[in-house]
Amino acid sequence: MDNKQLEARFLFWVDALRLTGHWDVQLRFVEDETFTKTGDFKVDPDDKKAVLLLNATNPTHENLEEVIVHELMHLKLYPLDQVTENLINAHYTKGSSAHRFAYGQFMLTLEQTVAELTKCYLLAFGENKALSYGRVNKHKGFNALYDGLKPYGDDSDH
Repeated sequence: MDNKQLEARFLFWVDALRLTGHWDVQLRFVEDETFTKTGDFKVDPDDKKAVLLLNATNPTHENLEEVIVHELMHLKLYPLDQVTENLINAHYTKGSSAHRFAYGQFMLTLEQTVAELTKCYLLAFGENKALSYGRVNKHKGFNALYDGLKPYGDDSDH
């Protein structure tokens, strides 16, 4: 998709996710080689304004519509995100192992939830329904997960 088509899909998704009226959202194409993310957001929660930054130079995802939906889902879930972060910060000392654990689990679960909602919406309403596998291609193969592991009962180090 070219930038004009991506802008049209962005407007479609802002409306479909019912962000219109709640947030003022812009799409900005980033043409800076040092911008390493495929998509990101800048948010002003007090003024309810957000800018979706989309990497136009070197995106790592094949389907930029998927990235648009993913980032807009983050905006949709932003109030829940902020409440949860504030609860974690209120109950655990920053820098403590408990805080790192709670915050890490929250962020992992948030990303997994956003990714799953993105797939559901994209497959139901997307123009480009192909899912991106760019991140998967950077991971080790399944068998490599077992490299260095000893068989059960092998206590030859003892």
